[in-house]
Amino acid sequence: MFDFIISSAQAQTGTAGASGAAGFMQFVPFVLIFLVMYFLMIRPQAKKAKEEQAFLTKLTHGDEVYTKSGILGKITGITEKVVTLEVEGGAKMKVLKSHVGGSAAQIFAEPVKK
Repeated sequence: MFDFIISSAQAQTGTAGASGAAGFMQFVPFVLIFLVMYFLMIRPQAKKAKEEQAFLTKLTHGDEVYTKSGILGKITGITEKVVTLEVEGGAKMKVLKSHVGGSAAQIFAEPVKK
């Protein structure tokens, strides 16, 4: 009745030395997958976030920027978290600083593709 327990226990003790190396080899694919994910996804995303944060800290009065929602404007006021933009016709609007997407000069410098 207990033969299956004893035979499996003997099988485990008989291959204890080889199972250590085999157990390590089972984790190698997971490590390789993590490394590929890191270099293809995590690292570029962290680099982009760092560049965006550096851009936001360099914002000054008079910069022409666009928001992530597509609004173009000139910065007339800036605080730690809020940017006041002057848009077409002299209208002013307040936008979260984190929603500023980039410099408007980048948009107009790109050639139009036909």
